[in-house]
Formats: sequence, structure tokens, C-alpha cells
Amino acid sequence: MPLRPSFVLLATLVVASLSLTSCASPSAPPPASQAAGCDGATAPVPLDELVPVDDPRTWDGPSTACLASDTVVVPSERPSPQLPVTVTDNQGSEVTITDASRILALDMSGTLAATVFSLGLGDNVVGRDTSTGFAQALDLPVVTQGGHQLSAEAILALAPTVVITDSSIGPWNVILQLRDSGIPVVVVTPERSIDNVDDIVSTVAAALGVPEAGDAVNATLDIRLAKTHAEIAAIAPADDADKLRVLFLYVRGSAGVYYIFGEESGADDLITGLGAVDVAAEIGLKGMRPLTAEALVQAAPDAILVMTKGLESVGGVDGLIHAVPAVAETPAGAHRRIVDMSDYDILSFGPRTPDVLEALARALYAPSPAQPAS
Repeated sequence: MPLRPSFVLLATLVVASLSLTSCASPSAPPPASQAAGCDGATAPVPLDELVPVDDPRTWDGPSTACLASDTVVVPSERPSPQLPVTVTDNQGSEVTITDASRILALDMSGTLAATVFSLGLGDNVVGRDTSTGFAQALDLPVVTQGGHQLSAEAILALAPTVVITDSSIGPWNVILQLRDSGIPVVVVTPERSIDNVDDIVSTVAAALGVPEAGDAVNATLDIRLAKTHAEIAAIAPADDADKLRVLFLYVRGSAGVYYIFGEESGADDLITGLGAVDVAAEIGLKGMRPLTAEALVQAAPDAILVMTKGLESVGGVDGLIHAVPAVAETPAGAHRRIVDMSDYDILSFGPRTPDVLEALARALYAPSPAQPAS
């Protein structure tokens, strides 16, 4: 299946940005999954106990969305893979997996490794990519370099029995090299949204011979997502005229890269899942589009979502307003309403989607200091 242009561009942007900011190598220290502002954060007040601010559109000041936990929820019982299995992957290739004892799950967002852990097979994972930063995986060796460049040497050194990846990372000749060496490589869809979380879980579970575990994970995820959406609906303004107008801005000041994420970028799904209005979609922007002052002013967001490293790259909120003067001409700029979240979490989607939505909802509707209901 061909990639939508938006996902090709997203892969290119993130590879470039992480190369500039981290230059990770197999011996480099692991990245922090949480945003810097979340270090040492206390357990957040549950959504159903929060009292939202009177009008989130006029709240003054930035905030950071922090995950309640830095771990992936795993089942109480470890499943036993029923192998061999033959699956048809996202590219139409038939792949036979005979052994799931040494797994590598690699993608741009860390979704696939989190999915493997959620299925109860985390003990079988032998390495990770630079985006996999949740607690259970931090001690694993890194097999990507310079951002998201696959290292054939590092991968082969770990002797994986199966590799699950997507086309968001490369280079592709490394995938071909792995296949030529006899390692089964399953390529899943690179698209990430709330709607296809279940599909990704089921695909990974089928490839690892644990389809029933996939069904169980999806059942739990569906319940958690429904609960999270209901709790968000209870604190988000109900009337369309009062809904928070949000824009996702991709920023890399060190590279002079500024993009608005619109429809089909994943950010639109995230914003609407938060009970807010995606203003980029409202003005007709699709995929990722270079930022223009005219588009930003026309969108008139009440709040702007950014990745933490992106905000750091321009020197924080003041630096963003200086680098992009049009920000000051929006309601978000006037109120300094910039919400950041870890690059490794904000657009990951997958088993941690309910946690990401909860964290962003707290930052948008009950920013610190948030008080529990009495």
C-alpha cells in the first residue's frame, strides 16, 4: 500500500529533527519519554475529579502535558505464541514467522514496541529504536542511529527471530538485507490515528502468534478509550461556539523548520479526540504544510500544541513568538497558550493513546494549578 504524502513528510521531518537534537547511537544514553517539565511530577488528579477552568480559551500561560505513568500496561499472564504463522503484511508480502523469542519492533513513534509489551511479550524484545522511551524498554540496546536510521550491524548483532516495522523508518535496503539474511520482517501500516489502534494491535498480535492476546488488549483499550472520551466530554465545553480552537505546530528552530499539521496528519485525530476544534482542518489544510503567517492568523487558534523538543529548539514560548511573530497575532499567542508534550508520546498512538489523551486534556482544560473537585 503506498504511503500518503503526509506520512512520508512526517517521517522525513522527525528523522531530520531527531538527528539534529539527539544523534542517538547504540551506546548513547536512553531518551527521556517524559517532557522535561514532567520530571518529578506528582501523580495527576484523575480527569473525573478535575474542575476545569471557567473558559479554557482565555486561560493565560503555557502548560506541559505529562503522562500519568511512564510504563506500558501489560497483562497479568504471559501468552504463549502459537507458531508458525504466515501473514500478509502491509506491502502484500507473505511472511512466515516460526520463532518469537527475540523480537525487534521498530518505528518512528515507538508504537510497535509499546504494542508488543502490551501483548505480554516484552521479555522477548531484544532492542529498541530511539523513540521507544517508556520505562520497561529503557535498558534495551538501541538499533537506530542519527535519529531513525536503521543500523543493519546493530540489528544483526542482536540475532532477532522476527522484526516488526513500518515504512516510516529506513533505509529500505536495511530491511532487504535483513530479509536476505533469513530474518522474517513484517511491515505494518505507518499510519497512526485513534481509529486504527485496534488494527495495529491485531496485526502485531497475529504476526507473533498471539491473536487472543491482541483481542484482549483491544477490548481493554476500547473500554479505556470510551471512558477517557466520556471524561473529556465532561470537562470540555459542549457548545460548538465555546469549544477550544487548537492547532498543532511542528517546530524545529535549529533547522528553520515550521509546519502546520492538518487533516490526515494524525494531529487532527488527536485534537478532535480532545473535544476541540482542529483549526487547520477548518481552513482546509491537509497533511503537513509549511507555516505561513497568513494561515496562522486565519486559523486563529486558542491554543497551540507543540512537541517539547521543538519548543526547546526555539527557546521556549518567548522564543517561539520571536521566531514566528504571527503567533502573537493569534488568541493563543496573546494568552501565551502553548501546550507542549514529549516528542516520543504526543503522536505515538497505540496502547498508550488513552494516557496521551488524558494528559493533554488536563493541560488544555485544567492546567496547573488544577484542583480536584470537592
